[in-house]
Amino acid sequence: MLEELYAEYNKREYVSPDPLEFLYLYSDPADREVVGLIASSLAYGRVASILASVRRVLDVLGAHPADALVSMNENSLLDRLRGFKHRFNDAAEMAKFLSGIGRAVRENGSLENLFCANINLNPEMTLPVQNSEERPIIRAMNNFAESILKCARLESSQLLPFAMKGSACKRLALYIRWMVRADDVDPGGWRLISPRDIIIPLDTHMFRITRGLGMVTRRAADGRAALEATDGFRALRPDDPVRYDFALTRFGIRTGMSVDELLKKFNGV
Repeated sequence: MLEELYAEYNKREYVSPDPLEFLYLYSDPADREVVGLIASSLAYGRVASILASVRRVLDVLGAHPADALVSMNENSLLDRLRGFKHRFNDAAEMAKFLSGIGRAVRENGSLENLFCANINLNPEMTLPVQNSEERPIIRAMNNFAESILKCARLESSQLLPFAMKGSACKRLALYIRWMVRADDVDPGGWRLISPRDIIIPLDTHMFRITRGLGMVTRRAADGRAALEATDGFRALRPDDPVRYDFALTRFGIRTGMSVDELLKKFNGV
């Protein structure tokens, strides 16, 4: 049934409206990884506001965002972002965040290199959920966020939460899905991480679905719930546990596709 849903709904025609659309505009993986981090970090709030905010930032960076960020300093970015506001994030914070991304790329060669620095994703990935902080992917996500924010001279930010603090880090997990997987929906670009190692971007829709399927027992959509969901799908697809994320989360998002109806189908009601 999951494969049928994947075949039917894992298509670009079901993407819009979604910040993922912006990644399709860039063929160079260097640009795509920068645009993906910007788009995923701003992906909270109303969809129309998200798209407008991402577009505003990308207009500042021009046709080659990676080159622009490497060459532009914080003051230049702030000057071009005057008046920017996205919920809790203002122009000053966004300028710092963007300059931090640029510095991270300069120092590491790419965001992929930074994410994969000093980690080993090969050990056993199915540790008990209560030991979630010991999973290599969780440490990698946390270290990545810390490194970006350090480069940005930000102690913390709504744009990039820390995985080791128990958050599901849905937007960061979504970014990693976009970068690591490659199919009709996910554009890919990263080669140092396998799809088998990443985790579900646990939003409210996927939380309801995985609880309804008996994969998740936790009552909150937190980091441990995200790992429970991932382990549930890993039992079916060890090579690609996030394979069904996009298709399943169309239910509850798109008109006429309800989570309740989906669960009735799975449960044979």
